[in-house]
Amino acid sequence: MRLENSYIGVDGVGETTERKLWERGARTWAEFDPSLCGSTTADRIESFIEAARPRLESGDSAFFDRALPSAERWRLYEDFREEACFFDIETTGLNQTHDTVTCVSFHRGGDTETLVSGDDLTRENVRHLLDAPLLVSFNGARFDVPFLEESFDVSIDAPHLDLMYPCRRVGLTGGLKAIEPEVGVERDRPDISGKDAVRLWREHERGVDGSLETLVSYNREDTVNLVTVADSTVERLDRELLP
Repeated sequence: MRLENSYIGVDGVGETTERKLWERGARTWAEFDPSLCGSTTADRIESFIEAARPRLESGDSAFFDRALPSAERWRLYEDFREEACFFDIETTGLNQTHDTVTCVSFHRGGDTETLVSGDDLTRENVRHLLDAPLLVSFNGARFDVPFLEESFDVSIDAPHLDLMYPCRRVGLTGGLKAIEPEVGVERDRPDISGKDAVRLWREHERGVDGSLETLVSYNREDTVNLVTVADSTVERLDRELLP
């Protein structure tokens, strides 16, 4: 689904009205006809479309992030997929105040970059790489974003699609590792877990050869796999919602 299929951002338009518009032929903004609904709703829809078209052309993802209900943020994905930044972090534990971010991977436009603590994992680099019209993570709203904000004194306010929630909506439950096989992802090292990521960092600190390389590889795989999870989840939502 693209944003031009969406009416749910219009004041007073819910899922039921939106579905009726689709079923009556208004699958896109260009196909909308005021006769398809009441005059008040039609006026609101036409005003929204008039405001939204130039925002979409200019790539203003924040406009649609504000307009859409938070549960519908996944609708941003198709329009901003190519510029989206997929990201994932590894840490020494779960406490944002006392534990440390060890590495962060960012995947955007087919390229993946990993920042490592003690090397290039700095506030400036984090801010630069998260400068995107759409951020995509898995459980990042509760974990990755608060951790990064606390650790690097940054404010992450770009539109953020946390895939955990749309995944649940289409019946993909559990953590990322549980969901990946359901969407066709096969890992190079399926035996490594989040606990192993903590162990690998501790081994790296003790000078164990290969531990950092394994940790970085694991973190990058987590990040790149988000693309397939996002593609599959949005496709399933499309099939579920669009007539």
